[in-house]
Amino acid sequence: MRPELVMKSIVPVVMAGVLGIYGFIISVLIAQKVAPEGYKMFDGYAHLASGLACGLSGLSAGMAIGVVGDSGVRANAQQPKLFVGMILILIFAEALALYGLIVGIILSGKSSTQ
Repeated sequence: MRPELVMKSIVPVVMAGVLGIYGFIISVLIAQKVAPEGYKMFDGYAHLASGLACGLSGLSAGMAIGVVGDSGVRANAQQPKLFVGMILILIFAEALALYGLIVGIILSGKSSTQ
């Protein structure tokens, strides 16, 4: 066992946890705009699209982070030089969810005008 690799091995777990925060941000933005009266169908579909964009991109990023994190941590235990490459791939996987968050924020900001 190599206890010095524990902190390096926890990076994918932390990055996967950030994906949940993205979903929480979108849910708070949507919840602030939902009203019992005057909530139009366009707003509902915009909020649905916002949640789906963030959720599905988070799902795909989570799958990518899981696959890369598993392989990367195992490879890093055998060859420590692979850590930087693993981090770069994890960052690109995280960018998928970040793009979904941006699209979700834009979609949740859309509202019907009278």
